[in-house]
Amino acid sequence: MKLFNKILITATAICLFANGCKKFDSRLSTDPNNPATLSSMQLIANAEFFLPDISSSPNGVHYAQYLSLTAFTDNSRFVPTNFNFYTWYSGPMKNLDEAILVAKNLSDGPLQNQKAVAKILKAYFMWYVTDRWGDLPYTEALKGDANYTPKYDTQQAIYNSLFALLDQANSEITLTNGNVKNDIVYNGDIAKWKKLGNTIHLLMALRLSKIDAAKGQAEFAKAMANGLMTANTDNLAYPHLAEQANENYWYNSFTRLGRNWYALSNTLVNYMKPLNDPRLPIYGNPNSTGAYNGLEFGKASPTTADINASSLLGSTLRLQNSPVQLVTYAQQLFALAEAAKLNWIPGSDAQALIYYNSAVTESIRQWTGSTATAAAFLAQPTVAYDPINALSQIGHQRWVHLFLHGYEGWSEWRRTGFPNLTLPVGINGGLMPRRDGYPTQERSNNLANYNAAVAAFPYGGTDGLNARVWWDKP
Repeated sequence: MKLFNKILITATAICLFANGCKKFDSRLSTDPNNPATLSSMQLIANAEFFLPDISSSPNGVHYAQYLSLTAFTDNSRFVPTNFNFYTWYSGPMKNLDEAILVAKNLSDGPLQNQKAVAKILKAYFMWYVTDRWGDLPYTEALKGDANYTPKYDTQQAIYNSLFALLDQANSEITLTNGNVKNDIVYNGDIAKWKKLGNTIHLLMALRLSKIDAAKGQAEFAKAMANGLMTANTDNLAYPHLAEQANENYWYNSFTRLGRNWYALSNTLVNYMKPLNDPRLPIYGNPNSTGAYNGLEFGKASPTTADINASSLLGSTLRLQNSPVQLVTYAQQLFALAEAAKLNWIPGSDAQALIYYNSAVTESIRQWTGSTATAAAFLAQPTVAYDPINALSQIGHQRWVHLFLHGYEGWSEWRRTGFPNLTLPVGINGGLMPRRDGYPTQERSNNLANYNAAVAAFPYGGTDGLNARVWWDKP
């Protein structure tokens, strides 16, 4: 803005004092950051720029113990306890709220479809945020100077609102000549957006398995009936570009900044390696001896020998244009397998077996580009579907599949307990985190509502890493 003002002042001075200046160019008095007409799809595209941050994070990958740090290890030892959620409100959710309210640019596609896409994305961002922090401002949020101190809604109320928002989006979408423009992730394909919204709805419903199974089952069935993803080509994946302005987070860390800070954790490798998991060579590079080894998770001061013996994050996942997988077909299939096992949907173990095998196969396809190894992998005794251990198998394989999407892997671990993630007593008292602490700014910016939210924690505790969100029932 300062630069714009300088340009305007300079242009005005030239026009006032130079001979022959007869007409002032109105473009110089128009602020490009405040257009007269808002475009919903441009607001949506701006919100989409925040999508990779849901997965690509220096913290999230440690909450599911996917990666270990080779240096500056505070994040993998859970030293930070309070995290700021303000950016999610002032960035993507504010843009999406505006898009829902002002959709008016007919050249970008049917207005109801523009609004539906905004609602799906708003639900997705808010789901991610509430699963990290729990109770949060929602109904009173995004009011600007009308309300600087919004109350916190319960996570249960937020979930109910998001289910309703996704219902609205699904019912509003028209598939006939319905594609939209300026869409980064699906190139405007409204059919894919419809599937995505229902798949998010399905995954959210399964989150209620411990706290409200009846509500979860009803919402799950509704999402299925509305239409789900049918292939990996339906995945919500953020497409980075081979340019600095839109490059992959891990490329920036490893290549641009030259930081070999992230190795596969021993938690992950010790599970995958004995199974000859075909995804392991994608997830990590072989070490200096050609072997795949993980670095001890949470180690305070890894040595040079430790680092040389460990597998760094795989090269193909940290190219400048490597995509980020967020909501996937295989993830949906794991949810369906679990739902069948829980008798939320018909078929019991026979149907759960079909979904489980398909989930593993599609996960291998997504990560390796081929299913040639899937049958042999599934035939191994500890991988082959076993009705007695099915929930554990589904949970473990889903955890492997969600690699790098640390916050989602963490949420599923909190809900199911799979895999068994442990910590030494010296890290967070030996406890894996159950939520993120509220931003410290809330104690000065919104103290009364902050205090009320902390006092209402559903299972007690203090603000920080060790209280539990609503659906994470002990």
